[in-house]
Amino acid sequence: MSTSTASRTRNRPAYRCTECGWTTPKWVGRCGECQAWGTVTDEGPASSGPRTVAASPARTPARPISEIDVHSAQAAPTQVDELDRVLGGGLVPGAVVLLAGEPGVGKSTLLLEVASTYARGADGRDDRTVLYVTGEESAGQVRLRAERVGALAPTLLLAAETDLATVLGHVEATEPDLLVVDSVQTIASGEVDGAPGGVSQVREVAAALIKVAKERQVPVLLVGHVTKDGTVAGPRTLEHLVDVVCQFEGDRHSRLRMVRAVKNRFGPTDEVGCFELSEAGIVGLSDPSGLFLSHLGAGVPGTCVTVTLEGRRPLALEIQSLVAPSPLANPRRTTSGLESSRLAMILAVLHRHGGLRLADQDVYVSTIGGARVTEPAADLATALAIVSARTGEPMPTGTVALGEVGLAGDIRPVTGLDRRVGEAARLGFVRAVIPAGAAVKAPAGMQLLEARHLAEAVELAGVADPPGRDHGRSQGERSRSS
Repeated sequence: MSTSTASRTRNRPAYRCTECGWTTPKWVGRCGECQAWGTVTDEGPASSGPRTVAASPARTPARPISEIDVHSAQAAPTQVDELDRVLGGGLVPGAVVLLAGEPGVGKSTLLLEVASTYARGADGRDDRTVLYVTGEESAGQVRLRAERVGALAPTLLLAAETDLATVLGHVEATEPDLLVVDSVQTIASGEVDGAPGGVSQVREVAAALIKVAKERQVPVLLVGHVTKDGTVAGPRTLEHLVDVVCQFEGDRHSRLRMVRAVKNRFGPTDEVGCFELSEAGIVGLSDPSGLFLSHLGAGVPGTCVTVTLEGRRPLALEIQSLVAPSPLANPRRTTSGLESSRLAMILAVLHRHGGLRLADQDVYVSTIGGARVTEPAADLATALAIVSARTGEPMPTGTVALGEVGLAGDIRPVTGLDRRVGEAARLGFVRAVIPAGAAVKAPAGMQLLEARHLAEAVELAGVADPPGRDHGRSQGERSRSS
């Protein structure tokens, strides 16, 4: 290759996708990695190759790992117990935490509460300085929210800035004990081309804030946007750079909010924090099972209680079902909080192995409190709720159902069955229908009913057709027999 050809190759412009960071030597309308349209932009001349850096003397010599002081890396509680549960005890000095969630889910409200409680400290003496940088709202808007949720603290400092250099200047001037940036996609650096929220800008802003956190040993909380599919917006390297990545989840029509750690260098990733969002702010829920249980009492057909696991946390929830004659050729199958494909499978198993015919019936299945069920441990409770709604026989008082329903009608064991049964016993339930052969010890005052097949579980739960009724046959068969 000639010198002129190599020079043209080095100076050829590079194009980068603002969503995923994919690069290409020529412009295209659609990203070849994430398939997004209109996100490929000009980034300037491509790099000419790797650069070498001369070695420099180390400022601090390497030491044996056993001589490293660990007391400076211990977590400081934020006084928000549910968040501390997810973080592994609190905020570690120098840690960078990325909190991502959909718009309106309550990220800013939660971090404003964290900033206020962290500034007050454990003894409430306001001996910590917290800098809250907002780039999406004005200072007055944040002040109004802080007054509404009771998050006013004398040492909580507020700055409405979108320039990275100015944010770093505020950090130099205030020397905070905690830095909150809401959000990382709204901060931009004048030294980097591109609009705020782009790949280059997000990478530069994150690198600068991480450097400040490590050098000053200051924990940093970053708010991140999410894409349509729920992943963190911006380059994927952002999640690799930070120490903790938390997802803030919840239906905006429900009071329940959940924080779960996707990545955590200082603690477990299977813990879940539960919060209740109201007009007065956001409050941690140490016992959120009450949100998923109705208070209608006993004697209601079509309801069944189960216990799901969110991480390592057992949550009791109620599944409701309604079965009604359908005037349509294709009856409705409607779900809320459950997967429609899972309902279709359970209905097929009930028809084939349970003798329950629903070909001319509309079936509606829903959860209480806006909870979402994604694990198969709720299959048995869903099936029993449908059978109870069809036969009109309510579940006995104080009964829960735990188990996965197989295509052959068998009841399969589920993980964490001992924790599920223990949570049900703590809430006052006295009977549990579980898979046969499960190695679980019955808590005090609870009776375990083991079932190998779906038909056996229906009999044990007491929701089968009583003698003299004809719920199992269709309307046409009953008319022919009469």
